[in-house]
Amino acid sequence: MDLLSSALLALLLVGYLVLAGADVGLGMLMPHVARGPAERRRVVAAIAPYFLATEVWLVAAAGVLAGLFPVLEHHAVAELWPVLAALLAGWLVRDAGLWLRARVDGARWRLVCDGAVVAGSWTLAASWGLTVAGLLTDGLVASPFTVLCAAAVMALFALRGSAFGAERTVGAEEAACADVAARGTRTLSRAALGAVALAVASAALPGGPVLAPVPALVLVAALAGVLAATSGLTGPMLSRHTSAAAIAVPGLLVALAAPLPSAPVPSTTAVFVWVFLIPVIPVMFAGQVWLYRITRRPAASPTFFA
Repeated sequence: MDLLSSALLALLLVGYLVLAGADVGLGMLMPHVARGPAERRRVVAAIAPYFLATEVWLVAAAGVLAGLFPVLEHHAVAELWPVLAALLAGWLVRDAGLWLRARVDGARWRLVCDGAVVAGSWTLAASWGLTVAGLLTDGLVASPFTVLCAAAVMALFALRGSAFGAERTVGAEEAACADVAARGTRTLSRAALGAVALAVASAALPGGPVLAPVPALVLVAALAGVLAATSGLTGPMLSRHTSAAAIAVPGLLVALAAPLPSAPVPSTTAVFVWVFLIPVIPVMFAGQVWLYRITRRPAASPTFFA
C-alpha cells in the first residue's frame, strides 16, 4: 500500500508538471510570441480553459500529500513556506488575469490582465524551480545549485510552453505566434541543456544535493537526451513529446532520488483515501483527454476568457 500511495503521489505531481508546464510556459512567453492585441488574445484563448483541468491535478496531489504523507507535508511546509507562499501568490495573480481579462472591454484593462498572466506565470515557474531545488537539498539552501536548478526548471517550463504554443496558437488562419513559438523550441532546449549541465556541475559544490546515485544519473541522462534531440533541426517536430518528457524529469527526480522524510501510511487512512480515489482518477484522465481534444485550437471568436 505504501508503494502504491507513493506511486500515486508521484503520478499526480508529474502529471501536473507536464500539463501545467504547457499553460505556465506559454504564459511566460506571451510577450515574445504575441506582439499585438489579436495575437495576445489568441495565446490566452489557447491557455484557457486548459488550465482549469490542469489545476485539478495539483489539488489532487495536495490532498494525497496531506492525507497519506503528513510527515512529508510538514517537512515541505516547514522548509519551503516562503517559496510556497510565492507560488500561491503567482497562482492567484495568473488566474486572476485569465479570469478577468474579458470582463471589461478596454485595451488598457486587457493589457493589465495580460501583464498579470505573464508575471504570475514567471512567478509560478520560479517557485516550482525553487521547490524542486529545496526538496532535492532537503531544505532551501543559499547555494549555486539552488539558483541553477531553479533556472533549469524555469527553462523547462518555457520549452514546454513553446511547444504547446506551436501546436495550439494556430486558429482559423495562420498565426505568426505559432511560428515564433515553434522556432523558439530549439533555442530554449539549448538554454535548458546548458542550465541542466551547470546545475549538475554545481551539485558537487557546498550546498548541493545528496541523491540516490543510480536514479539520479539515469534521469539526468534521459533529460539531456531529450533536450539534445529537441535542440536539433527536427526539434520543433519532436518538441510536443520531448518537452513533456523533459518537464517530467524534475518531478521524477524528487520522487525517486531525493532524501525525503517518510513514515508508514496508516492503513485505515490509506483505505479511505484509495476508496475515494479509485473512481475519481479514471475520470480525471478521461476529462483531461476530452478537454484537450475540444480545445486543440483556440476559439476564432471571443469567449469567456479571451
